[in-house]
Amino acid sequence: MDIVEFFELSSGKWFSQRTSHHLAFRQSEAGKSDLVIEMLDKADPEVIKLCEQYSIDPTTALCGARVTWNGTMEWDEEKHAGSTVLVPVADLEKPNEGKLLRETGYAEKAPVAGRYVIGSDEALTLITEYETMYSEERLWFASPNLRLRTSILKRFGGFSMASFCSEIRMGVTKPQETPVS
Repeated sequence: MDIVEFFELSSGKWFSQRTSHHLAFRQSEAGKSDLVIEMLDKADPEVIKLCEQYSIDPTTALCGARVTWNGTMEWDEEKHAGSTVLVPVADLEKPNEGKLLRETGYAEKAPVAGRYVIGSDEALTLITEYETMYSEERLWFASPNLRLRTSILKRFGGFSMASFCSEIRMGVTKPQETPVS
């Protein structure tokens, strides 16, 4: 499996349940989210714009995806909602590895480029190093409609967090319609 196939398999509407363990506080927290993952063509204006933002040739983009989320966590009970565009750019020497451009980071709300690796077990590992923290996420499919995800978040000089998510596909998304000229 390559990164484009992984994105295609991930496309759709998902319900996510998360359990996070905050090591510094010695506490666990549950949360839930609705996710929508939409594939974007590599010629989509949002994909091109993101590549240009990182000074990367847009023709090297493999595809794109728009991820939208809306959820809550136990502790704060406030809504966590947002959207980001992801664009994978393969490493020419290692086809199952490359850069993953993000419009908005997971741990910090700023654009960030991370790395991805598709393992021989067809799991996707995302590694992102921010200015103040390190994030590593591993995603895989237990079945076509059940995706699992683990993540660790380490703040330099501070706390760490580990999470486990189960994501159940609730439906497919319709491709965006292109206006007829």
